[in-house]
Formats: sequence, C-alpha cells, structure tokens
Amino acid sequence: MIQESRLLLRNVDVINPVDAYAYINAGGYAALKKAVSMDGSDIINVIKASKLRGRGGAGFPAGLKWGFAYNTQAGQKYIVCNADEGEPGTNKDRFLLSGDPNAVFEGMAIAGRAVGADKGYIYLRAEYPYIMPILEKAIENAKAANCLGNNIFGSDFNFDIEVCSGGGAYVCGEETALLESIEGKRGEPRFKPPFPGVSGLYGKPTVINNVETLANVPLIINNGAEWYTGIGTEKCPGTKLYTLSGNVKNRGTYEFPMGVNLRDLIYEAGGGIENGRNLLAVQTGGASCPIINASQIDFNLDIEQAWDAGASLGSGAMLIIDDSNDMLDVLRNIQSFFVHESCGKCTPCREGNKRLYELISKFVKGRGTAEDVETIKDLASTMSMASLCGLGQAASSAAESVISNFPQAFNIKSTEGGLS
Repeated sequence: MIQESRLLLRNVDVINPVDAYAYINAGGYAALKKAVSMDGSDIINVIKASKLRGRGGAGFPAGLKWGFAYNTQAGQKYIVCNADEGEPGTNKDRFLLSGDPNAVFEGMAIAGRAVGADKGYIYLRAEYPYIMPILEKAIENAKAANCLGNNIFGSDFNFDIEVCSGGGAYVCGEETALLESIEGKRGEPRFKPPFPGVSGLYGKPTVINNVETLANVPLIINNGAEWYTGIGTEKCPGTKLYTLSGNVKNRGTYEFPMGVNLRDLIYEAGGGIENGRNLLAVQTGGASCPIINASQIDFNLDIEQAWDAGASLGSGAMLIIDDSNDMLDVLRNIQSFFVHESCGKCTPCREGNKRLYELISKFVKGRGTAEDVETIKDLASTMSMASLCGLGQAASSAAESVISNFPQAFNIKSTEGGLS
C-alpha cells in the first residue's frame, strides 16, 4: 500500500490555522527568520537548486520566475498568490489556505525578501467565501506575532499581505487576467511580453505563484535544496497534492511524492472504482487536460512523464470515470464549461469553443460525420496555436484526446495507421 508523505499537509487538522503561535510551535516561520538574514540572490539560488516547479499547472521553475523580478529595477514590487483554483475537480489549495494559511504567508514573505517586494496579494476564488475570514484573522495574528508587517523579527524587512476576492471567472486563473482583476478591470489576459516579472501588477515587477508552490518554499529554505531534490523525481522534486474525484471509492485530496503511479493512486489510495463498475477513463490535471482510457494508466505522475503518456499532471486533479458513463456526454459537459468561461477577448477561443460544443452535440444526437471529426481536429489545432491565453490553447485538449483514445465514441473505426 502506498503511503502518503504529508509535508505540505503536515499541519492541516493538527493545529489551529489562524493561530500564528501554534504555527511557530510547529516549526513555522523558522524559514522566514533564516531568510531575513540572507541576500535575495542567495534565496533565489536555493530555490533554483531545489528545482521547485509551479504547482498550478504550467510547471514553470519558481527560481527562474523569481529571478526575473529580482533583476528588474523598480521602487515597488509585488508577490501575488494565485488562489483562484477554478479548475474543475481541484480542491488542493483550499486545504492549504483553510488548514495552514501561515505556511502560504511564510512562502510569500520569503519570496518578497528574495525579490525586494514588501506587499503581497492573495487572489482568493470567489466560491471560497468561508476562507476569507480565516485568512484575514490569520494575517491579523501573524502581524501581532511580528511575522508579517513592519520590521519582521526586528529586521529591516517589511511585508504585508492583502486578500482580495475573485469574481467567479475561470479565466482569472491565468496570471495576467488575475492581475487585471486585482486592478479592478475586466478579467482578461494581457498580451505577453512583457511578462509579470518585468511588468505585472500596476506595471511593477510581480511574482505570481500558486498556493501549493508557495507552501513548498519554507520547507526548502529550512531543509535545503539537496533534501528537497531527494524527494520525488529528478526533474520534478518534492511532493504533489492530488485530488481524486468522480467514480472512485475514496474521494479526496492526497499528498504523495512526485512520480507516484497513477494506477496505484486510483486503486490503492482511491480504493478502486465504486459500485463494482469498471474503469473507463481518467482525466488527469483538470478539465483543460487530455482524457486517457483504462489501458493507459500505468505511468508515473510528474510533468514530463505525464506528457509522455499522453496525459497531463496539470493541477493534480484526477477525474475517475467508470463504464456507466458516455464519453460524448462527458465531453459535451466539459466543452459547455469552456463556452461559459471564455472571456471572449480572442476569436479562436470565443468562437472555437462554441463551434466545438455544437459539433460534439451533433455526435450526442447521432448526427455527426467523419467530416465533423476532421473539423474538430482542425479547430483544436487552430485554438491551441492562436488563442491568446492558456484557456483557449488547452480547451480543446479533451476533445482531441477522446478522438484518439475513444474512437468508438465517435463511431470511428481504429486501424493500425490511426483513425479512419
């Protein structure tokens, strides 16, 4: 039986989440105390050496991202925690924010010390209103304990955190749309470059990291990069939070080292398929990621290995689908989500998602043709190359993967040469 490695979740349901001293007594803020005596470049070098990669889905190296902001001269810089968590089936960030918010605060403050920022924002998903008072109380108590605010631990370092709520838009999980929203504008992606590390919030250098990414930072500073790279896989060290949902017996959020086998995650941690059904499919990573069939689940979950297997690690969401479901119904439901959530700024996403939904609906009604399948492929290719942000670029991933992995759903015969 695979065993959880509760590093990020070590304090969840163990300590009072709003009590800064409870967090301190559990070893918290020791990393920040260490960081305030370090030079920013030294902190960044530790994060680079740890090979920490973003846990929001893109997997971008955190140390490299911090370096952009560090190397950009400005009188004001910002740290932004992306807590929008709009990916369907993903529940990891809410566990950290509600169960151990000080770990996230500490990660933000260390990032601030590293790049020269004295202000941080937590952009909280609108559907998490119950977490807002937890965060506000925890920030108040952290200030009272001199872990946030002015002259932290008697040093010359100041760092304050403000929580702001999103408006319920999936697109604001994209970092530049999130910045627009914080600034009080319509949540739409910006053209890049410039990237946020150079010109972000209010035009100032800004580091944007996911909740889970920031929660890793104190562990790395406390224990060192060598310790961290000893966990997980060579290219993706550390642990990962995985959310199991759908037709699995033990639904919930689990923490395992990067590289856990997907089959083990489903059948050991998850307890297998409920109600005696058989596994049909798994959507790994969230709604914007591919769907694989039951014969494809024997691979290890890190960023590269998932891609090599035709899947995606994404946000760590694992939607388990049993054989009582119709893949076309599943796909139409996913596509309706993207039709609703497209911000409409760019034509490939705005029109492409609507057209994909219409084409998939034709197959649901039994009226789809082989020509429609080719149109879906062409649309998907165009959207992935021409959409402005990750929403449009990835919104067709499910449709493409169902064509490849479930040809029977479209009444297409599979041949050795591919689909016909």
